[in-house]
Amino acid sequence: MPSRSSNPHLALWIAATGLSHGEIARRIAAEAIRQGHRQIAPDATRVRRWIDGERPRPPVPALLAAVLSAALGQPLTPGDLGLAAAGPTLDSIQLPLLTEAAAQTLAGCTQMDLFLDRRDTLKLALGAPLILAAERMLGGTARRLGPGTKGFDDATTTALEEVTAFFTKSDASKGGGLYRKAIVAQLAEAARRIEDGIPPSLKARVFAATADLAALAGWVSHDCGRYATAQRYWSYGIYAAGEAGQRDRGVEIVTRMSHQMIYLGHPGDALGLLELAAAKAQRPVVKALVASQTGRVHAALGDERGADRHLGQADELVAAGLGDDVPQWVAYFDAAEHAGARAVSARDLNGIGGRNRRASDHFADALALRKPGFDRVKVMDRVGLAAALFEEGEPEQAAAAAQQALDEAARVDSTLVASRLNTLLDAARPYRTAAVDEVRTRAKDLAAARPTTVAA
Repeated sequence: MPSRSSNPHLALWIAATGLSHGEIARRIAAEAIRQGHRQIAPDATRVRRWIDGERPRPPVPALLAAVLSAALGQPLTPGDLGLAAAGPTLDSIQLPLLTEAAAQTLAGCTQMDLFLDRRDTLKLALGAPLILAAERMLGGTARRLGPGTKGFDDATTTALEEVTAFFTKSDASKGGGLYRKAIVAQLAEAARRIEDGIPPSLKARVFAATADLAALAGWVSHDCGRYATAQRYWSYGIYAAGEAGQRDRGVEIVTRMSHQMIYLGHPGDALGLLELAAAKAQRPVVKALVASQTGRVHAALGDERGADRHLGQADELVAAGLGDDVPQWVAYFDAAEHAGARAVSARDLNGIGGRNRRASDHFADALALRKPGFDRVKVMDRVGLAAALFEEGEPEQAAAAAQQALDEAARVDSTLVASRLNTLLDAARPYRTAAVDEVRTRAKDLAAARPTTVAA
């Protein structure tokens, strides 16, 4: 199966058929004759060029979709093959100009994700293309939706909102691994219905729910190690938020993209995304989220002064109150979440020679403030607390905290938790006592059972 392509959608669907490029070309020519297009006769080289990014002219995209649909026994559209009319492509992030085209792009991504059940074969966008893509998406390039009514009514819109709320709650509690396929399948259904059309009176609700679902699909994909897939879902979520008239919703999704960049070791890209987010944020809670995350990134970059400045801004915003109308999609950001950002920042700054900061105090604050239902992040806080205590020279307390963390971590399916376990192992390395050895053995076993995956 191809691993690199300028049109990964087309490459993956052709690979799924098992047919050679020459056979694909022969079937297109036969289908063209059947439909009365006698002048169309591609060869294997032309098929290869399409996979490499060349755009065939109509009616070839429709002919190709018909051939692949027949070969796979599954209906496909030109949008599924990456051949629909869309906006500019920036390092494989699609920026659709029409709602219907956006839905086609999303449908193709979700179908490949579910049908091929693969690890990421898409290219992760980094650097200037990533920042430019986010800037374009936050700027809003959507056009008016056509006046269809087939896709959604009030009942189906309510159902979409309810199932999205259920999956969001489940992910926060147990991690995304168990629910990822169901979430992606629900997103695929939403995309299909959007293609069928939305009554104008329901447009804002449909796209708000779709933005929430796409943001969640991105997060659980990230939590399962499918990083480039997550980036595609997030890009659609930003677009859908714009269609819903919720600019701050798109800003919040950009902070998720920045979190991924930190996790994958690209703090400079994370900072670029957050600068865009800060310029667009409007609600106090979103401004506080962006400031807190920005401080976290400056800490990762070793910029102690920048970290203190932005974390201090978030302190002031949190202390002043985050508002009475905090939307559900950002309700997770509160004093506990900010304390977690401060804890990780203190840990990073201590690791690069900053002044001595007790990260354990901030992790303890976060744990004390966490609300019920956020089991995964509480596990991460508890693992972070144990690691911080090891680094602060308190191995007995650290071992006790680690045992509790490992009990809880065993009940959560998350590569993010597995990554924190590796941090715990590193922190425990200098100590050789029976209690610490037991922690080390348990953490290694659990980390091996839920390995982290770095995918391009």
